[in-house]
Amino acid sequence: MSTSQPPLAKLVRKLASRHRLEEEDRAAILALPYVTRTYEPAAYLVREGEPPRRHCSFITAGFAFRQKLTIQGTRQIVSIHMDGDILDLQHLFLKHADHNVQALTRLDTAEVESDALQALALTRPAIGAAMWVDALIDASISREWVLNVGRRDARTRIAHLLCEFAVRMGRLGLGTEGRYELPMTQEQLGDATGLTSVHVNRTLKSLAADGLIHRDRRYLSFSDWEKVRAVADFSGLYLHLDQSLPPAE
Repeated sequence: MSTSQPPLAKLVRKLASRHRLEEEDRAAILALPYVTRTYEPAAYLVREGEPPRRHCSFITAGFAFRQKLTIQGTRQIVSIHMDGDILDLQHLFLKHADHNVQALTRLDTAEVESDALQALALTRPAIGAAMWVDALIDASISREWVLNVGRRDARTRIAHLLCEFAVRMGRLGLGTEGRYELPMTQEQLGDATGLTSVHVNRTLKSLAADGLIHRDRRYLSFSDWEKVRAVADFSGLYLHLDQSLPPAE
């Protein structure tokens, strides 16, 4: 995937994949004021309880995650975000953050001025609709994650998350359904699936022993996609790929 595309051109392409945009809409997005910023792994972009930032982050490279903490300090990762995702649209309208957003890997972003982006959403219906569709797809993925943690066993939870990564990263040209670089540690996989890192390790070994996955350091591949999908109880319907960012041309 090319990295030479200007950040706001990528944002245009992202929103145009969510809803039809006219040339005037595209030009308005390209005219938004923004700065580029790089975050190191574990750096916070949003902190729970704080007022909204003055900028809305759009990922141009790398991975981020949303997480919530219990009063005891234990963490639940509630979503993963990657190249092309808009991280904090909800904070255009809400008065304070209700969760944390952190960099999972080294993360490059385009930080668009929130007031300007909010004005576009309110004055240009097509752009507002694109943002609305993006938020609805995020909500769909969140519902699937609740089901994954609440009603699937450990083996199915892990396999399902690995399948989601395969599809989303393959869609972005960051891998194929057969092989990709897993950006999460076993501890982070546990925090996303409600399991201990020991249980995650044991489950990954079990999937590998059964020939369903192959691991080469941080790289993961599937020998039989359909078998893995069956184990994972995975259907891509919730990802709404007909309204998601296709590979770059």
